[in-house]
Amino acid sequence: MVIEYVGQTIRQVIADMREKRYEDEGIGSSYMFRIAQDAIIDATKCGNLARFINHSCNPNCYAKIITVESQKKIVIYSRQPISINEEITYDYKFPLEDEKIPCLCGAGSCRGSLN
Repeated sequence: MVIEYVGQTIRQVIADMREKRYEDEGIGSSYMFRIAQDAIIDATKCGNLARFINHSCNPNCYAKIITVESQKKIVIYSRQPISINEEITYDYKFPLEDEKIPCLCGAGSCRGSLN
């Protein structure tokens, strides 16, 4: 285990409203991670360092949703030993959509998009 991705658990309708509000406020990036059909962890304003972990098509970590005392949690685990000063990355596994989000991970096996 590397770190838990923490934030506030919200429903999809709230996530949609917050995403719009964050855009209107000029925040730019929101840090939301889906844990179930209608449950999302919003780490935008009350998260920890896990929200800053970048995507990679060839990551050294992976995210796993686990249940602890009936609460779903997101935990980032390492795939391999991680060296000092090595960037921690995982595959965001965004759903496929028509509008592609460019990937800039630089991996030799880069898919070209996050979705």
